[in-house]
Amino acid sequence: MINTDVLVIGGGPAGMAAALSASENGSKVVLVERDNILGGILNQCIHNGFGLHYFHEELTGPEFAYRFRKLVEADKNITVYTNTLVTKIGEKFVEVMGALGNERINAKAIVLAMGCHERTAGNINLCGTRPMGVLTAGTVQKMVNIDGKIVGKDVVILGSGDIGLIMARRLTLEGAKVHMVLEINQTSSGLRRNIMQCLEDFDIPLLFSHTVFEVVGRDRVEGIYYGEVDENFKPIESTRKFLKCDTVVLSVGLVPEMAVANFVKTSNITNGAVVNEFYQTEKGWLFSCGNILHVHDLVDNVALEAKQAGKFASLYASNKLLASDNVLEVEHSKDFSYALPATIFAGQGNTEIKFRLKAKIIKKTIVAKCGDVILGKKFVLAGVPGEMMSITFDKSGANKKISLEIV
Repeated sequence: MINTDVLVIGGGPAGMAAALSASENGSKVVLVERDNILGGILNQCIHNGFGLHYFHEELTGPEFAYRFRKLVEADKNITVYTNTLVTKIGEKFVEVMGALGNERINAKAIVLAMGCHERTAGNINLCGTRPMGVLTAGTVQKMVNIDGKIVGKDVVILGSGDIGLIMARRLTLEGAKVHMVLEINQTSSGLRRNIMQCLEDFDIPLLFSHTVFEVVGRDRVEGIYYGEVDENFKPIESTRKFLKCDTVVLSVGLVPEMAVANFVKTSNITNGAVVNEFYQTEKGWLFSCGNILHVHDLVDNVALEAKQAGKFASLYASNKLLASDNVLEVEHSKDFSYALPATIFAGQGNTEIKFRLKAKIIKKTIVAKCGDVILGKKFVLAGVPGEMMSITFDKSGANKKISLEIV
């Protein structure tokens, strides 16, 4: 049996940032990771663009992970167990198996930082046969960047998530022909910079309100039928076209890795835990941060969020996390997909609400209100659903529900 102040589950950027922060705030920390090395998905993200906000330097994914890994290894208050899988989370304890054998770890606070997994062909009910050559974008990224394998020569990408956009460029550079990216929505779920650098710079078409109607092939993908969808995402059969290809790459969304924590109340929109401004779940000893809480577009924001969660977990473990008895709910207009946290504690000081838009906006103002009192404003020159945004304001004037609106 192992005892610690704070236990962090997951050794990616969120887990490492949370562990370091908990240690900085005086806690003894155990960090468990199911892989054989810390870093998570970053280890296969060989493109640059990481670290600008956190390290104030542009890094590749492996470089970003390496920086964090060295900081964790140098911290005497953090004990790391790799090749260790959490099989159960109980009341302030977890059961694990792997390098430790079958072991129990007791902790005063537990931080969920397990990231997310990709939606598959089965998750989206992709029609057609099931030949070889239908792969998720993350799998393709690992095969190309880590294993040095070329997955196909004639490629179609379904979905415009960031990994899919990045792999469109990567596959092109490796000699494959990426015919197009199909996006069922009217806007992309990826960053604008990735659309420009990965598609437009390589003349790869991005077709909105389009999807794959049917995959064709017996042993290997031979082609697809694709076309437009209506406002209810139903295929418009009169637009059906056939395209010969040998590979279909799926970049159709990510799902928080909540299987081992399925007892926690979750959001119907994010599929992550419902948390307050301290990143606490309904179980006060259980915290959540990073992509297991809500899917981020920038790893730097994952690390910054996890840094806060680690701090609050440490304060909870030492009985120093002070919260007001007046809990304020956070709500939003129909212009937003979601806002996080779900609740804020009344009192002095600033607080931050993160959110995603439902549709593109230009030259609008985000307003945080408590009744008729405006707590904060943020002018947005241009905002899109693919980019997470936030607003920070002084909460001292709030004594009831806080709402987000666009004016």
